[in-house]
Amino acid sequence: MTASAPPPPPPPPSPAGSAQTTHPDGRVELPVGAAAPTGRYANEDLLPVPVARRTWNTYNFAALWVGMAHNAATWTLASGLIQLGMDWKQAVLTIAVANVIVLVPMLLTGHAGPRYGIPFPVFARASFGIRGANFPALIRAAVACAWFGIQTWIGGAAIFLLAGNMLGDWWTGAASFGGYPWTHWLSFALFWALQIAIIVRGMETLRRFENWAAPFVVVGAVALLIWISNKAGGFGPLLDQPSELGWDGDFWSVFFPALMPMIGFWSTLSLNIPDFTRYGANQRSQFWGQSLGLPTTMTLFTLLSVLVTSGTQAVYGAPIWQPEQVAAKIDNWAGVLFALITILVATVSVNIAANVVSPAFDLSHMAPGKITFRVGAVIAAVVGVAIFPWRLYSSPDVYIFTWLDTVGALLGTVAGILIADYWIIRRAFLHLPDLYREGGRYWYSGGWNWRALAAFAAGGVLAIGGAHTDPGTAGPFPADGLIPFLKPLGDYGWAVGLGTSLVLYTLLMLGRREKTASRA
Repeated sequence: MTASAPPPPPPPPSPAGSAQTTHPDGRVELPVGAAAPTGRYANEDLLPVPVARRTWNTYNFAALWVGMAHNAATWTLASGLIQLGMDWKQAVLTIAVANVIVLVPMLLTGHAGPRYGIPFPVFARASFGIRGANFPALIRAAVACAWFGIQTWIGGAAIFLLAGNMLGDWWTGAASFGGYPWTHWLSFALFWALQIAIIVRGMETLRRFENWAAPFVVVGAVALLIWISNKAGGFGPLLDQPSELGWDGDFWSVFFPALMPMIGFWSTLSLNIPDFTRYGANQRSQFWGQSLGLPTTMTLFTLLSVLVTSGTQAVYGAPIWQPEQVAAKIDNWAGVLFALITILVATVSVNIAANVVSPAFDLSHMAPGKITFRVGAVIAAVVGVAIFPWRLYSSPDVYIFTWLDTVGALLGTVAGILIADYWIIRRAFLHLPDLYREGGRYWYSGGWNWRALAAFAAGGVLAIGGAHTDPGTAGPFPADGLIPFLKPLGDYGWAVGLGTSLVLYTLLMLGRREKTASRA
C-alpha cells in the first residue's frame, strides 16, 4: 500500500499527473503506470529508478567500495606519503582520518539516491536550477575524465611491464615517442579499449564485475605483501623504517596539508554517490555498505600499500611508490603475471565505477535528447586521454599537493551547497516531476539559481586562493599563494570550501524564503 506525500510549503502549481508516490519505507517514485517526464530535460538514463529496480544491498555497496579503494591510485596515495617522509603509522593515520571525515558528506548526499532514485546531476537541479545543474555536473565530469586518464595510464603501464616480461628487451627498449617507448603508448591504448568494451555493457555488468573483482584484488595485494616481506627477511624491516618527520612540529606541518588531499581523493564520490545509491534497496543498505566499505577498506589497503613501500625501501634502498614498478621486480614469471593482472583488475574496477559512471550521467544531462549514458561514457574516455594524465602522475608532489588538493577544494565547495539545500533548506523533500520541467520550483530564474553560483564562487575563491607551492617542490602555484593574504587557508581547501558554501548558501536561501513570505 502507498500513500501520497504531504505537499511542501508553498509549491507552484503542477500540471495534472505530476504527483509522486511515497512508500512506507520513505522511498519515493513516480506513480506506476503514469507517463514519465519528457522533453529536453529528461531521458531514460536521468529518470528516477523505479522502486522495483532499486535492488543493491549492503554487500553490493561494500563490494563497490572494496573494488574502488583497492586500486593503484590508492596505493600511490599511501606510498606517496612514505616518499614524503612519513613512516607507515603516520601514513595510515592520515588516510584513516581523512576517510572518516569524507564519509560524512558521502552519506548525506547519498541519502537522496535510494529515496528518490535520481542521479547526481538531477539531484543538483534542486540547488543550482535545472539548467544551472550543468555547472557542477561539468566540474565533476572534468575531474572524473582526468581521473579516468590517470587510472588508464596506470593500467597501461601494467600491461607494458607484463608484456615486457614475456617479450623481452625489444618491447621495453622500443623507440621512444613523447618520452616513452611506443610500446608503452600501445599498452595505454589497449587498456583504454578494454575499458570501453566493459563500459558499453551498462550498470548491471558493472555491479557483477565489482562483486568478483573486490576479493580478487585483496588476495593480490596480500600476496605482494608476503613477497616483499620474504624479500626483506620478515615483517620487521617493513615496520622499522623510521619517519623522517618524527612526531613533533615537522610531522604536523605535513599532516594537515596532506589531510586535505587525502579527503580530496574521494571528494569526487561525495558528490556523485547518488549515481550508485539510486539503485539501493533501502537507506540501511547504502548507509552500512558505505560505512563498512569506505573507511575500513581504505585503511586496510593503505596499511598493505605502505608496508610494501616500506619493504621496497628496506630491500632496494629507496621507496618505490608505483605498484606496477614493484610488481615488475618479482623474480618469478608467474608471480609477475599474477601481480600485474591484479593491478589491471583493480584499475578497471575503480576506473569504470568512479570515473566513467559520473561523467556519463553528467554529459547526458547536458543534452538529454542526444547523449545517452553510453555515448557520454565514450566521450569521457576520450577526454581522459586529452588531459595528458602522465603529467599528473609524474610525482607525488604534483599528484598529492597540486592535483588532489585543488580538486578536493572545488568539489568540497559544491558538496557544501548540495548538503545545505537538501538537509537544511528542504529537509530531504524533493518533488520529482518538478526536477524535469520548466517553470517548477527548481526553475528559479531562467533555470539558474544565482544563490548557488554565488556560494560556489565565494567558497571556491577562499578554498583555492591560498594554494601555494612549497620551496623545493614541484607545482604550478606561486610560493606566496595565488592570493597572498589567503595563503593561511591554502592547506585547508576542502574544509574551507565546504564550510563557506554551506553557510553562505543557507543564508541566501533563507533570505529568499523570508522575502517570499513577506510578499505573501
